[in-house]
Formats: sequence, C-alpha cells, structure tokens
Amino acid sequence: MRTVYLGTSAFAAAVLERLAASPHRPALVVTRPDRPRGRGRRLQAPPVAVTAKVLGIELDQPDDVNGEEGRARIASARPDVVCVCAFGALLREPLLSEHELLNVHPSPLPRWRGAAPVERALMAGDEETGVAIMRVTAGLDSGPVCLVGREPILADDTYGSLSGRLQALGGGLLVRALDERPPFVEQDDELATYAEKIGPQDRRLDPSRSAVELERVVRALTPHIGAFVELPDGSRLGVSRARLVAGAERPAGTFGNEGGTLTLTCSPGTLALTQVQPPGKRPMPAADYLRGHGLP
Repeated sequence: MRTVYLGTSAFAAAVLERLAASPHRPALVVTRPDRPRGRGRRLQAPPVAVTAKVLGIELDQPDDVNGEEGRARIASARPDVVCVCAFGALLREPLLSEHELLNVHPSPLPRWRGAAPVERALMAGDEETGVAIMRVTAGLDSGPVCLVGREPILADDTYGSLSGRLQALGGGLLVRALDERPPFVEQDDELATYAEKIGPQDRRLDPSRSAVELERVVRALTPHIGAFVELPDGSRLGVSRARLVAGAERPAGTFGNEGGTLTLTCSPGTLALTQVQPPGKRPMPAADYLRGHGLP
C-alpha cells in the first residue's frame, strides 16, 4: 500500500523505522521545520527528519501542513493512506477529507486522549496502557479505532522504558492495520479521559502531595522532561530518580539526610531523591550532592 508518513518526535521516528521495513514503506515523510534548541539555540532537525534522511526517504518540512503547498506535496505522492504519529500540530480540513489518515496513538483509547498519554498513564498509577490505531477526525483523538494493543506498566517503568515498548507495539499495529484493513469501531465518549500537555506545575514535586504520587511523577517525566523540587533558597533541584522509603516523622516539605540519602517528607510518606541535578550541572547521585552542597 502506498503511504505518506507524518510525524515529528523520537517516538514517531521509531514507528517510521518499522513502517519503512514493511511493504508499506512511505513514499514521502512530512515533519515539522527545524527548530532552535538547547542553550546555544542552534537549529536542530526533528527526530523524524533525521530518521527519514538515514532511510533515504524523501522529506518535506512545510511551515503549515494544512496550507496549500503542504497539502499539494502530500497529494503529489499519491498515497492510499497517510499515516500519522506524534506530528505535533493539528490536522484540519480540507486535509482531513483529502486522504484516509491513520493515527498511531499511545494509549488504549478512549482512555488518555490528548498530548501526553504515556506520562498521564504513569502519573495516574495505571496498571496498563497501550496503543490504538485510529482514523484521524476533527475531534481530539476521538475518531474510530480499528486496532488496540495493550502493554502492562511495570512498577519501575519510566517514560523512557515504557515508551520504548509502546513504540515497538505501535509500529507493529500500524503495519498490521495496513496489511489486514480491520473494521473501525466508534469510541465510547463517556469513557474518555484527557491527557493534558505537561506544564510547569506538573513538573514540580509538591510535598503537600503524597510520596506515592510524586514517585510516579518522577518516573513519568524521566528522561525527557524532568521533575524538580524547590529548595529553601528558591532554586530548583532536578530529580530523575526517586523511591519510597520509611522516614522520620517531620513536617511536609522537610529535607533529610538518612544515612547519605536525601529525603523529602511528603503528605503522607517520604521520598528518597536518589538522583538529582543541580542547576547547570549534570545528574548525579544524591549522596554526591549531599557531600558537595550539604542538606538543603
């Protein structure tokens, strides 16, 4: 089947690799324009652009995929199906009506529609998540679904470990959907939950919340976004690993040094911050931080 692929993120790049290895190798890959990133604000290509170049697939990076030029470029590839995964911009009419669009969404829809389904599943303490192959419509991830695969969430899963398994699952499901063309079933909107985009408030480890909740936040935001705790001097200490521990009874928000382990008293529970990142520094074991900085 002749395809065009729309995607941007590292997750989408992994799915692209699986699609390109199938009989449905894309004739064209469309991704977002290069953007300035990092402290030097140098232009960097999206992961999908890098992968398309490695695979030798023709690439387009329009400013607006919904504009006339962007749509004309897709149409010139004469796709039977346009495959979409983590493109990062809304697809609108008339593009929606010009092609059949299949989306790889990393959740078992209708649970966790929206921008951050993997992170929200981890934060919520879900026991499983998955990937759905759905038809793109004008609604927010509300189109009919033809395939759903499920994946258990392990107790020590981070975004990095879980998304890696979901990439493999999603790539396989997309190829299967193109091979088998299974029927679509409408979603039950009453069962829908929404995965809002991760904002600054989601990254902050608020000790007025339980240690169980905050441990999930750390795992959900590692390694790509990062959680942080506010120190008494107003600075932020990044936290990339944490675990639940039995700590001394102290007021919520109190830092402790339990045998070389940096702890944070929560409400309720105690969280050991085992890997931290001071401003402008690399991640380090909390024991090294305590030796160099002392107890906050």
